[in-house]
Amino acid sequence: MRAKIIFAAAMAVVAPSASWALGWQGRSMEFDVSGYGTAGMIDADDEKPDFLGDWRIRGQASYNAGARGRIGAVYALDAQTVDTDEYIDDLFLFWQSRAFGRVEVGMTESVAGKLGLGLPDVGAMRVNDNPLFYKKINPDGPVIGDATIDSGDQSLRINMVSNSIGGAQYGVSVATIADGFDYAVDAGMKIRRPAGKIKTAFSIGASFMDNPDNFSDEPYAPALTADWRAQLAAGMNIQYNSWIIGLNARAIYDRDAISPAADGISAGAGISYDLLNYSVSLSYVMSSVGIWHDGDREYTDNTVLASFRYKYSANVDGWTSLGLSSKTPFVAAGLRLMF
Repeated sequence: MRAKIIFAAAMAVVAPSASWALGWQGRSMEFDVSGYGTAGMIDADDEKPDFLGDWRIRGQASYNAGARGRIGAVYALDAQTVDTDEYIDDLFLFWQSRAFGRVEVGMTESVAGKLGLGLPDVGAMRVNDNPLFYKKINPDGPVIGDATIDSGDQSLRINMVSNSIGGAQYGVSVATIADGFDYAVDAGMKIRRPAGKIKTAFSIGASFMDNPDNFSDEPYAPALTADWRAQLAAGMNIQYNSWIIGLNARAIYDRDAISPAADGISAGAGISYDLLNYSVSLSYVMSSVGIWHDGDREYTDNTVLASFRYKYSANVDGWTSLGLSSKTPFVAAGLRLMF
């Protein structure tokens, strides 16, 4: 491959002020909007460059109820939700208790996913959430695009998560009103050790979904119809000075699936280093589908990704990534704006 780095001058989101902080705070009420926009190009296997865009916007309104805590509502939308013809990524009510923790009711990711840990992500290829290189390169078989628990975010769900107890948070999720399954139960735990020269975090999550019927929340794998689906995921982050190391893995098992194989394992490892306004990272992501079932075609994808980022300011950075996925080399670059 002849390495060609292509920069995009366009930005996907425009903010109205120098600080790009969008929000309002009253005596008891708060409202804020946050998000990001990425615009760039990707060139796979030295073919014609393709536009690479990604974005997310999230709004939250909340009311301070004094000693009882805070209540509020959240709405979020992102590029991958729109790609699947959905227009809600998050839509839920929450109650934040100072004594207990947080309760969420609505359409959102499960606690097991929210407490999961991803890899260092210097570039803008969305390494930890249905990576963009799978979308643009189209692997030769199905892949699992997320190494943390995923049981959908388009169903009515109740999330309950504790406050930090000795550095640990515990949570459970229940979803019962959904088009793609009868019910799902998820649980997760995260342990943080932020003090000392070496900072660590560990996570573990599990999920059980009953009677998935044409369930589709993995955009790079077939829709699932089976008796049940079980998942287990774990992750670890270690920070030493400017170095960050991340590891994670996810296992999925589908019982008596009548759809093509969509289960298997996904795992990743990554390391990053920050120096002033510069960051570099190296990541490895593996997905193997069909390994639990005789007769199904097994497909394994290995991706190596190196990324470089320069931060112009707290809100604007430029990035470039060079990788190899599905035997296809690619190079991508662009700009990201956060607000």
